[in-house]
Amino acid sequence: MMAARDESLKTSGRDRLTDILPTDRLSAFADGVFAIVITLLVLELPVPEATEDLLWALLEAWPDFLAYIISFAFIGGFWITHTSITRMTAHEDGVTVRMALVMLFFVSLLPFSTSLMATHLIGPGSRLAVFIYGLDLFLASLMLNRIMDSLIRRPDLLIDGLADADFRGMEHRRRYGIVLDGIGVLLALFLPRVAIAIYISAAIYFILQPLFFLRTPMRSLEKEGR
Repeated sequence: MMAARDESLKTSGRDRLTDILPTDRLSAFADGVFAIVITLLVLELPVPEATEDLLWALLEAWPDFLAYIISFAFIGGFWITHTSITRMTAHEDGVTVRMALVMLFFVSLLPFSTSLMATHLIGPGSRLAVFIYGLDLFLASLMLNRIMDSLIRRPDLLIDGLADADFRGMEHRRRYGIVLDGIGVLLALFLPRVAIAIYISAAIYFILQPLFFLRTPMRSLEKEGR
């Protein structure tokens, strides 16, 4: 029985090792997805045909530019936060990798949901379009927080010397933006313009919050000279 138990422990150890993945591959893949999504977003912006009143034609395309700015801000916030996470992570496990893929799935839908909202922002379909767009943002934000929550439960995946309270603090601060997003999604079916204002507020929060607190989780490491 002892031999069988030892073999079981060895097998479990091997399975655990194969479940540990390097962070550089996921980080490179995520960076590529973010770059492609932003490129697709800007390609969706309409270019008015040559007219005598080009300025007016550009102003008429304000829904497209507004949707682009909101989406760009959200993607920028996602990228900054994800970069911070990978900077603080020594390894990835299968769970966090799969959650990252789900997060990137919703991020990759942003060119579609952005174009949908811009096209139907003025008209009878505005409520549903704004709702779908907000839901896409909300689910992507939620999955990013789930990645952080999963890493909190696996401190062995984090770099040495990282204070647990610092990582939890970063995760908690992102919750305020997610709550804003959720409120916007709920209001989209009734007050789409108010929902858009909330999306703008959440976008500003998501892109500025990581910049304000980017260095905070690394202070314990800087004291050690890392």
